[in-house]
Amino acid sequence: MSERESAEREVAARPSRTFHNGPAAAAVLAAGVGCAALGIYTFLAESSLAVASFMELSKAVGPLSGKTVFAVLTWLIAWGILHTIWRSRNVNFNAIFVLTLVLVGVGFLLTFPPVFLLFAPEE
Repeated sequence: MSERESAEREVAARPSRTFHNGPAAAAVLAAGVGCAALGIYTFLAESSLAVASFMELSKAVGPLSGKTVFAVLTWLIAWGILHTIWRSRNVNFNAIFVLTLVLVGVGFLLTFPPVFLLFAPEE
């Protein structure tokens, strides 16, 4: 047997590995969820004094400390759950990408001062 035939048999004998796009899609969608969560937390903190005081984890930083901490926790939890569900699956990545863009847009819109100031309580 030639060296080439031996190498071909060795490659053919290896188990083939199938790659799935689920873990990558989970990371991308979780990023969108985290962005939307930051927008929602910002909107809630700006429209309610009770929520703003709840989110004030650090007096020096104010409610921003809670908004960012809770948004990061939401992102990590979403990523963990989505990764667990999709780790050995293929998903429609185009749909996931579009949904992620929508979530990032929602997050951006809700952190935009003219939007959340419309619902700010009167002082």
